[in-house]
Amino acid sequence: MKLGMRKPSLKRSLRARTTGKVKRAIKRKTNPLYGKKGMGLVRDAKRAAYNRIYKKATVSIWDLFKKRK
Repeated sequence: MKLGMRKPSLKRSLRARTTGKVKRAIKRKTNPLYGKKGMGLVRDAKRAAYNRIYKKATVSIWDLFKKRK
């Protein structure tokens, strides 16, 4: 498990911002459970647990520039 700063990927960041809008809209229309809270845990519990720990244990470079509440 990685701790600390995540290495930024410009390619993945750009793909995440541009690819999904239409694709997600289609999936939402065809699958009523798509995108609902907790579905990751139902589909793949091991991966969901890993992702939750990873998100808390690492920091994105963009988090350093965000304004704190």
